[in-house]
Amino acid sequence: MTKNITLAIDDDLLDKARVLAAMRRTSVNEMVRGFLQHEVDRESTQAGRAEVWGRLFEAVDKDVDSREPRSAGEGRLFDREEFYGEVMRERRLL
Repeated sequence: MTKNITLAIDDDLLDKARVLAAMRRTSVNEMVRGFLQHEVDRESTQAGRAEVWGRLFEAVDKDVDSREPRSAGEGRLFDREEFYGEVMRERRLL
């Protein structure tokens, strides 16, 4: 079921949106609906990723806590912040 909403928008912006909608062979209504859907989907995706990362970090932390400390020759384990930073740098997000 669809609902009607009312938006307050500047006349100049509305004129430009109408021109853009015409160029795209759609309506301002469809553009607004598409924008809102995109934002909701993006937020849901980010929340899902945050949940996955949270579970991963919990598992890593649990595993690190249960391990015996490594000797100097075996190298050291990453902590959560180092692991996250390394992954983000690899993906060029930091």
